[in-house]
Amino acid sequence: MRLNKAIAATGHCSRRKADELILAGRVTVAGQPEVNPARHVLPFEGIAVDGRVLSAPQAFTYLMLNKPVHVVCTVSDPEGRPTVLGCLTAEYKALRLYPVGRLDYFSEGLLLLTNDGQLAQRLTHPRHHQPKTYEVLVRGTVPDEALKIMRRGMRLAEGDELLPVDVTAQPVSGNTLLQMVLRQGLNRQIRRMCRDLGLTILRLCRVAQGTLRLGDLASGKARPLTEGEIARLRESAGLPAGLQT
Repeated sequence: MRLNKAIAATGHCSRRKADELILAGRVTVAGQPEVNPARHVLPFEGIAVDGRVLSAPQAFTYLMLNKPVHVVCTVSDPEGRPTVLGCLTAEYKALRLYPVGRLDYFSEGLLLLTNDGQLAQRLTHPRHHQPKTYEVLVRGTVPDEALKIMRRGMRLAEGDELLPVDVTAQPVSGNTLLQMVLRQGLNRQIRRMCRDLGLTILRLCRVAQGTLRLGDLASGKARPLTEGEIARLRESAGLPAGLQT
C-alpha cells in the first residue's frame, strides 16, 4: 500500500493531508524519515507522524445517524454543547469517526459518519457533491412566486448565486411542508433562502443524500450502512466499491 494511502487508512487524516505531512518531513517509516508519498509500505511497518506511531490500517466504518436538534456536528465543542459523538455507542466512539458535512444546531436528519478519510474528502468536495433532499416545514402558506424563484435559481442577500432547487409544497395543518432537493452545499443555504423570501422555518430535516434514505431511523440513533449502500456511496465519489490495498 502507498504510504499516503496507508496513513489515510488509519483514520488519521485524508490522503491529501497525508501527502502534506509526508512532504513536510513529519512522517517516519520504521524509524526513518520518509518524504515519498508513493513509497510502498507493509502493514507491519511502523508509521509515525510527529513521533506518534499510527495504528495499523483498519477496516472502515460507515454510519448513518439521524441527528437530533440541539446537537453540533463536531467531535468536540468549546461551548460544551452535545455533539454527534454523544449519540453513538461506546463501540463506535472508539473508532475515531468523523461527520461528513454538517447540519446546523437547529436542523436534524441524515448525517454520515466514517473513518474513511478519502471518502469524506471526496463527498465534501464540490466536484462530487451529491443531491440532498430536505423536508422543511414553514409557517403559513408559501406564495407561488417564492416557489418559482427557488426553482429558477436565486441570489442570496450576501451575493451568492444559487442553482435551481427542485421544490414541491404541501399544506399541513395551516402551514406548508416543502420538499427541497439541493445540488450545491452552501452554508445554511435553506435557512438563508427562506430568510430572503420572508419564510419562517419551523422544522428542517435532511431525509436523503444521493442514494441514501433516512427512512424510519429514530432520532438520535445510528446504524451501519449496508454493503450495497457503501458500494454505491463510494462509486458516486469516484472510488472503488471496497478498500483497495
